Amino acid sequence: MTSMRALTTFLKKIVEAKYFNNFIVAIILFNAFTLGLETTQFGKSNTEILKIIDFVILLIFTFELVLKLIVYRAQFFKSGWNWFDFIIVAISWAPTSGALSVLRAFRILRVLRLFSVVPQMRRVIGALGHSLPGMASVIGVLGIIFYVSAVLATKLFGQHPDTNMQEWFGSIGASAYTLFQIMTLESWSMGIVRPTMELFPESWLFFVPFIIITSFAVLNLFIGIIVDAMQVMHEEEGKPEQTFATKEDILRLEAKLDALITKTKE
Repeated sequence: MTSMRALTTFLKKIVEAKYFNNFIVAIILFNAFTLGLETTQFGKSNTEILKIIDFVILLIFTFELVLKLIVYRAQFFKSGWNWFDFIIVAISWAPTSGALSVLRAFRILRVLRLFSVVPQMRRVIGALGHSLPGMASVIGVLGIIFYVSAVLATKLFGQHPDTNMQEWFGSIGASAYTLFQIMTLESWSMGIVRPTMELFPESWLFFVPFIIITSFAVLNLFIGIIVDAMQVMHEEEGKPEQTFATKEDILRLEAKLDALITKTKE
């Protein structure tokens, strides 16, 4: 029992060591390079070599997970990041022939393991997760603005027989797509707004407020929510971790208090 505990402690030091983490990061980056190399002419000419390299890398990832399972046991599955790594490695072991051959393309998902291995990236993903409730509210507001604007655009411009007007604003769906293009500011002026103003000179009264509301106001709320979430996570990381006193700690404290009281009486 003692030897098993000593082995677990030794493996834990290895798994949590900085050099081990850096080694896994290097392997992930190298794997990303080799997977991209498969799409080049060199990769097509050296398929067998790349397959061997890919298999060795997969063995390393699997060995890493086995070590973590030995060290953390049931605690391993209490971390969402560990589940993330486990699923990605499991997908890589799936057969890549026959009906499941499409899974071979998903090997590139191993690169996403950088999110779980690199603390800075993990912090960013965590901030995105914390900001989802606020982002959902912003998306709801943006959706209402888009629907109202699409209906207005269809009624204002979609009734014109011009081919462009019919293509851009002939239906609510077409109007919504056109407004989305305008919101991203992709060819919005010369491509859509100016041709529309040739037929409807006052149409700028519709497009300018729409761009201000969506591009410069609502979308910036996403940035604000994410920054706020990252700030909250940073503050939480700075707080000392709460620990609970064990029975031994309480008995030790009582003994110290008794000794202090006795010394005071003397």
